[in-house]
Amino acid sequence: MNFSIIGGDLRTVKLAEMLSKENEVYIYGLEQSYICENDSTNKKNINICKSLEEVLQKSKIILGPMPLSKDGENINAPFSNDKIKIKDIIEKLDEEKTFIAGAIKKDIYEINRSIKIIDLMEQEELTVLNTIATAEGTIQVAIENTERNIHESKVLILGFGRVAKVVAKKFKALDAYVTCAARKQEDMAWIKTLGYECTDIIKIGENLQDFDIIINTVPKMILTKRELRYINNNAIVIDLASKPGGVDFDSAKELKTKCIWALALPGKVSPVTSAQYIKNTIYNILNKV
Repeated sequence: MNFSIIGGDLRTVKLAEMLSKENEVYIYGLEQSYICENDSTNKKNINICKSLEEVLQKSKIILGPMPLSKDGENINAPFSNDKIKIKDIIEKLDEEKTFIAGAIKKDIYEINRSIKIIDLMEQEELTVLNTIATAEGTIQVAIENTERNIHESKVLILGFGRVAKVVAKKFKALDAYVTCAARKQEDMAWIKTLGYECTDIIKIGENLQDFDIIINTVPKMILTKRELRYINNNAIVIDLASKPGGVDFDSAKELKTKCIWALALPGKVSPVTSAQYIKNTIYNILNKV
């Protein structure tokens, strides 16, 4: 089988290497990565294409990055100086092609309805597995940006979805005092059943001063200036939510609250494992197709 890969971060580079062990792989938009170096020993079955047209012609399976884009217009391609427009890719594909990437906005599907477009972030298996790297990365961010142990730190996790559940478990395993904030009664019941402290996310405010580490997983504005003013100066806020995020960073800066927007942690902290998960998910998708 042939795969064409366009753009992407270190996860994509590792994915190209993994796929090349069993397939011919054609790449574009990765020219500054190590697999494009002249002395690279990892280029067996990896073919570097000189143009977008060339890479699109080589395979029926076109793989884009995760996330597909950061600005909504161009492919996410940190290993390239070129701007690769999403529209230029989608318009050039015919009905025999399948385009696979992550976090694809709905308007992309309307550009060319004759092709099959698959969003990796809508695949439950990958979403669940990615929570492991996200949780471990969150712990790394916390350790690197606080002056105290995780052990016996007071940790507040906002939301109780997939990511929050795994983050809570990992922090509790390090003997942190974990409180989870949710809105639904069902989630609150699970929080109590799993042994965490529970609070109503709608009522957070003055109680924020009690926590050393505050982790947001909700992709909507949760920590506004009103809430941020209660946070202890020695505390840290880690926002895991995708854009637009859940923290008013302008107000946080004004209040001198330490906040970190920790996006795309799987690609930063565990690119090899993340690439393996992506590869397995892609194979599973193609087997079903």
